Amino acid sequence: MASNASDVYRFGDLLALARRSWVQQVRTRVDDAGFPGYRRADTILLRLLSRGPMAIGRLGEAMGVTRQASRQLADGLIARGYAIFDADPRDARRRLVVLTPYGARYARAVTEAQDALNDAIRGGVSPQDLFVADTVLRSVFSTVEARRRVDDWIAPPACSWAPEGSS
Repeated sequence: MASNASDVYRFGDLLALARRSWVQQVRTRVDDAGFPGYRRADTILLRLLSRGPMAIGRLGEAMGVTRQASRQLADGLIARGYAIFDADPRDARRRLVVLTPYGARYARAVTEAQDALNDAIRGGVSPQDLFVADTVLRSVFSTVEARRRVDDWIAPPACSWAPEGSS
């Protein structure tokens, strides 16, 4: 049901509902690919670990969470057989989180699911609408540091069109 223009616009609610839908669609695709148990944090964990083994502290820094939180997330991957702890060859006291071969296949399934959904979005809206949506989503980040971290990870969509005054 549409609301009146005088009602408060609840962007955050819409964003949360869209995120929930996105996660469910990824979960369904990953389940269908034979990897049950997808969790929201798996995407970023897998993207980081696909680059190579990482220490818990470094994983936490990259994700913007505490060491304890990154340890819990890594433990979740390990419990499902997607990763293991291994000794750091440069420092035997440090343990690295390493994807197993099964975890590498899981990472590919998650990436393929995300890519398919990204392609569906890109194919369903104009380049201008995608550019504007990207701009709005980037404005949600509350600090310059958080915005820079996102800008380092995710390039804006390619678009030959841009509104006046945008960079």
